[in-house]
Amino acid sequence: MPDLRQTRRKIKTALAVLVAVDIVAVAVLFSPLVGSTESRRQELNQLWSELQSKTQQVKPLTNLDKKVIAANRQITDFYKKRFPSQESQILTQFGKLAAANGVTIAQAKYKVKASDVGRLDLVEMQADLSGNYVSLAKFINALERDDMFFLISDIALAGEAKGPIKLQMKLETYLKAGA
Repeated sequence: MPDLRQTRRKIKTALAVLVAVDIVAVAVLFSPLVGSTESRRQELNQLWSELQSKTQQVKPLTNLDKKVIAANRQITDFYKKRFPSQESQILTQFGKLAAANGVTIAQAKYKVKASDVGRLDLVEMQADLSGNYVSLAKFINALERDDMFFLISDIALAGEAKGPIKLQMKLETYLKAGA
């Protein structure tokens, strides 16, 4: 006759092993490590697209230290080239442009306004000019395209039936502060 105690112990051991296998199977089923191949592929594609997006966002920041140095150099060159350090340079350049385009300067006045902020002082100019229409148009174009920074704020034309056209112009430029 078989021993019931031994059989009962074997059955309990088998049941314990089966319960342990069931627990491991449930843990694997709910584990984030295991998923369908398709879900893992989708997650990989999503992460790849996020990486590409983030890479594009930080791309302008590459070599930022070199870009800052280049920008500082460009700003310095801009200030040297576009803003005079002496008042006489403004009038000389204005006169050169007028002469080169066949425009006569009847009168020119300027006023320097000191600035509390920044490295530039505002220079307001008023000029009475005369010449034919084409030469005045070329002068205005040359003034706007000149390396020195001129901002035309107001123009008034007056003319007679015969004779040159008279032009009253208000403009602004800037002078390096403390010059």
